[in-house]
Amino acid sequence: MRYEELADEPCSITRPLVVLGDRWTLVILKYSFAGVRRFNAFQSALGISRSRLQDRLDRLIEHGILVKQKAAVGVHEEYRLTPKGHDIYPILMAIRDWGDTYMAPDGPPVAYRHRDCAGEGHITFECDACGTELTARDIEAGPGLQSEASEAGRQAG
Repeated sequence: MRYEELADEPCSITRPLVVLGDRWTLVILKYSFAGVRRFNAFQSALGISRSRLQDRLDRLIEHGILVKQKAAVGVHEEYRLTPKGHDIYPILMAIRDWGDTYMAPDGPPVAYRHRDCAGEGHITFECDACGTELTARDIEAGPGLQSEASEAGRQAG
């Protein structure tokens, strides 16, 4: 299967990877959350080629994760996170938690602290019905709403 064909897979893990699965895209998003908004600031911070950076920014705009707009001050344009973009933050924090655990032998290089109490933020995975914290061993995959709707359509036809 070609990479482009993954977008057509009926899988809510695979489809987002077509948009987010590139290392530069996730790093651009990390910098966006840190307040970087201008093309030249991304380029300077990342050392990425201008064409590759523009490609990744365009893809994030195309998918409604970033929006390009005039800056409030000055004449330049900025790349701003949309609400859809802000919803990616827990994904980055889950990656950070994993990285702190398995790839930071001297301890976490950055502490992400709650502004109100200085506690550190972490991602948890829990059941939406009972609140129990879950691991992969607790999960059983089965048909989702899309599969159920397709089956109901076949039975009705």
